[in-house]
Amino acid sequence: MALRNDEFMHGSSRTWLAFVMAIGLVAGCRNTYYAAWEKLGKHKRDLLKDNIEKARNDQQAAAEQFKDALTRLKELYGFQGGDLEKIYNKLNADYERSNQKATTVQNRIQSVEQIASDLFKEWEQEISSIQNPTLRSDSRQKLSETKGKYESLHTAMKRAERSMQPVLTQFHDQVLYLKHNLNAQAIGSLKGEVGDIEKEIQKLITEMNSSIAEADAFIKAMP
Repeated sequence: MALRNDEFMHGSSRTWLAFVMAIGLVAGCRNTYYAAWEKLGKHKRDLLKDNIEKARNDQQAAAEQFKDALTRLKELYGFQGGDLEKIYNKLNADYERSNQKATTVQNRIQSVEQIASDLFKEWEQEISSIQNPTLRSDSRQKLSETKGKYESLHTAMKRAERSMQPVLTQFHDQVLYLKHNLNAQAIGSLKGEVGDIEKEIQKLITEMNSSIAEADAFIKAMP
């Protein structure tokens, strides 16, 4: 069945919009990205809120994954015989998933940073065009308050992000060591490391929870 011209154009517009959304916040494409979202009624403030919500959810997922990885490590340390290669494969898969979750969190935080920067820059520029002194002063005050709340959130997110790397480093070391030494003696050598990595994971979860709480507070405070 042949498409009418208006149907074709509508479909083409949706395809183009989907393509623009997929581009994301790539340098040089941000104006197109924001313009595409504005056609759907979403402005930078909405996009910032959406990405902070996603960052919160990504952090929750990462924390759960790291807890699962710790459980797997403890199972390994309690090894009483069996297929060590199978255990290694599961542990390696846990490491890969943890690394992937960490990358997702890092990328999401970068998106939050970029949108926040663009939003605050736009807000500042728009304030200068407000002629009414009272309204201009009130808008500047709201900008200052929002920036302050964002800085608290950003600090918490970056702490949570940094807390993932020590865990990934230790986890990777243990996965590689086990790969090179698939025997019970290797398991015995790794048992002494469980305290350190467990401590790092508990620190990670604490930082994640703090960041998640800051995200919830920021989202709640946004008009």
